[in-house]
Amino acid sequence: MVQTTERLTSTASERYLLVYMILVLIIITSLVIVFFVVFQKRKNKLLQDRIKQQQAFEAEIIQAQTEAQEQTLKNIGWELHDNVGQLLSFASMQLSILKMQVTDDVKDKFKDTTEALSNGLKEVRALSKTLNNDVILNIGFEKSITNELDRMKKMKFTSAELKIIGDKVDFKDRKHEIIIFRILQEFLSNSVKYSEAKNIGITLDYKPEKLTITATDDGKGFDINEIEQGSGLINMKSRAALINSSLELNSKPNKGVQLVLNYPLN
Repeated sequence: MVQTTERLTSTASERYLLVYMILVLIIITSLVIVFFVVFQKRKNKLLQDRIKQQQAFEAEIIQAQTEAQEQTLKNIGWELHDNVGQLLSFASMQLSILKMQVTDDVKDKFKDTTEALSNGLKEVRALSKTLNNDVILNIGFEKSITNELDRMKKMKFTSAELKIIGDKVDFKDRKHEIIIFRILQEFLSNSVKYSEAKNIGITLDYKPEKLTITATDDGKGFDINEIEQGSGLINMKSRAALINSSLELNSKPNKGVQLVLNYPLN
């Protein structure tokens, strides 16, 4: 009887010990899991903070580069307007004086030169305005685009038109107007240099939440998968990222080029 009681007591003790060990094991396992989860969360947070810091640093670099480029363009615009413009004006005046001193049969020979000089002066003044961000802000975003397209038509394009859809929404940050305008300028510049296009168009589609800007040309296009990302395309994408916008460039050989930029208005 005594042995049976001792055996039962021993069995109960072993059970209690086993339960105790299981509980300790569960607690230790739980602590390890909690520690691992906390460690992973902290690690992820540190990684996210590092990524955010890197993104902020890159954004600051792009911002600084953009501001430096804008100042450079403004200086060039001033030089074109004040110095080159004055030289062309002086040359035009001298040519007019010289024209008055020659015989009538010689005056006709001055006609083409006078027109070329006059058109060159107009082009220099128009270009100087598009390089100066103060002028762009003064005359407005849409008018600046229209002026740039008019300049394109004078250069080589058969048509260069601006289409506006929806009701205009003012930019909360007017500096963004300059950035978008520079992106479109880069697109137009590439069309002039590479596309061999005859027609070009820009559409501004105003929606409550965003402005969708589409620029197209009917040039020779290119294979988007084979083209190298030169400084022009990199600049456009960097500028778009700076204003939290998405930029997509689509093209196929002999199908022209299309640029689509979505700018959030909210």
